[in-house]
Amino acid sequence: MADDVRRVTGRLTGRRRARAEIPEVDEFPGGTRIYSPVVGAGSPLAPPVHITPTEDGLVGHCTLGIAHTGPPGYGHGGMSAMLLDELMGRTCAAAGMAGLTVSLQMRYHRPVPLETPLQILARVTGTENRKIFVAGSITTLADRTTDLVTAEGVFVAPDPHRTRALFPDL
Repeated sequence: MADDVRRVTGRLTGRRRARAEIPEVDEFPGGTRIYSPVVGAGSPLAPPVHITPTEDGLVGHCTLGIAHTGPPGYGHGGMSAMLLDELMGRTCAAAGMAGLTVSLQMRYHRPVPLETPLQILARVTGTENRKIFVAGSITTLADRTTDLVTAEGVFVAPDPHRTRALFPDL
């Protein structure tokens, strides 16, 4: 039986992507990321977050489910950090300054409820040379005035020469 499973598995799996290889279905850096754990329809972990531009940044909407549990009934704090990191990084790209996270300072004001529509906001607050400063927040869709989580981040636009080393398939 084990040999049969190996044969079937071999027929169902294709060539594995190299670590730095961008999937053919992705639009990197600012577009579709099919396997992203935040926005990817091909990721079993993704809520997924649906993102649209705003006047001064980006807004994302999602609902965390049981897979995102931290304390009973609430989202894991790491999930909140991942949501904000993704949206804040995409905000840099949307502003024409694609950047990588250097630091992310989180402030957890209230627990993030599961099975509740959420709103995630992010906007660029300033720049200094290659540094991009971004602010973000998570609220419920029903109460957009009460911050559940806020974040301030510093992103850096990679040096063009380093970009090739980091992303050889671009």
